[in-house]
Amino acid sequence: MSDERAERIADFIGPLRVEPGSKVRLDRDFDPRYKAGLKKRDGIELLRTGVSMLAEYQERLAAQDTYGVLLCLQALDAGGKDGTIRHVMSGVNPQGVRVSSFKVPSTEELDHDYLWRYAQRLPTRGEIAIFNRSHYEEVLVVRVHPENLVRQKLPDDTLGPGIWDRRYREINQWERYLTDNGFKVVKIFLNLSKEEQRTRFLKRIDLPEKNWKFSAADVRERRRWDDYQDAFSEMLSATSTKWAPWYVVPADRKWFARICAAAVLAHALMDIDPQYPEVGEEARNELLVTKRELEQEAPAGAPADPYASRHPSASQATDRPTKKKTTAKKEKTKSKTKKQHG
Repeated sequence: MSDERAERIADFIGPLRVEPGSKVRLDRDFDPRYKAGLKKRDGIELLRTGVSMLAEYQERLAAQDTYGVLLCLQALDAGGKDGTIRHVMSGVNPQGVRVSSFKVPSTEELDHDYLWRYAQRLPTRGEIAIFNRSHYEEVLVVRVHPENLVRQKLPDDTLGPGIWDRRYREINQWERYLTDNGFKVVKIFLNLSKEEQRTRFLKRIDLPEKNWKFSAADVRERRRWDDYQDAFSEMLSATSTKWAPWYVVPADRKWFARICAAAVLAHALMDIDPQYPEVGEEARNELLVTKRELEQEAPAGAPADPYASRHPSASQATDRPTKKKTTAKKEKTKSKTKKQHG
C-alpha cells in the first residue's frame, strides 16, 4: 500500500478491528454510538471520497482478474446492512459486484454441508461478492436456536458442546483456504444498540412505506438480545484472524457506519493493490498502428486524437516503447529490493 491514503484509512479503522486472539465483550469493548469526533456534515464528503476510491480500485481489481473479494456483513435486524450496501457500493460498476442474501436454508441446501450454500456464491476473480448475512449465521442464529441443528441432519456423534468450537475452527480454515487462493475475506459487524433498534422498529411500524420491512419475527428475536450479544462476542473472539479480521462498526449513526464500511473495504482493496495489466510489445505495436489509422480518419479541422489533445501526458504514455517501460519497472523493483535488504 504505497498510497499515503492507505495509512490514513488504516489509522481510522484501527479502533474498529478485533485483534486476533483477543477476548471480546461487545458491551465493554465497542460503543455503538462512537463517531471518532466527526460531524455528520463532514461525513458526507468523507463518504463521497470513500466511494470514489472504491470505484477506482474495483476497476483495477476487475482488470487484473487475479484476486476476488468477499465482504461479509453481519448485524441484528435493523442494523443497516441494506443501506450500507446501497450507499457504499453506489459508485462501483454493478457488473463487478454481486450481492447474496441468505434466508432460511432450502431442502436442497440442508442436504449438503453447512458451508455448501455459501460456497456457491463466492466471488470470481476480479469480482466483489457481498454476503448480506453470511456463513456466520451458522454460529449465531443456529446457536441461539439450536433446534435448527436438527434440521441440518447431522450425525449424532457430531452434536454436543464442542460443536461451536469445531465450527469456528472450520470457518477459520475455510477462510484461510480462500485467502491462500487469492480471495480476500473482509468481515464487518454492524454494532447496533438495543435502544436504536427499538427506535428503528417503531419507525418501520409508524411509516406505511416502511411496513413491509417489519416482521413480528424481528421482535421475537429481539427478546433474545442477550443471547445474541453473547453469541456475537464469542464469534468475534474465535474467528478474528490475521488473514480475515473482524471490524466492529458502530451502527447507531447510519452516516458514520457507512463511512467506516467504505473505509474497511477500501483498505482491503488497497492492501491487494491491483494493477492494470500491461500489454506486450506486439500488442502495443498493434495499438499504435490502429491509433494512426483512426487519427487519419479525423474530419478536417478536428484534432487527430481529441482525447490526447486534452491530455498530452496520455499520448506520451501510449507512444512510449514497451521495452523502456518494462526496464523502468524492473529498475524500480530492483531499487525497492535493495532498500528492503539494506
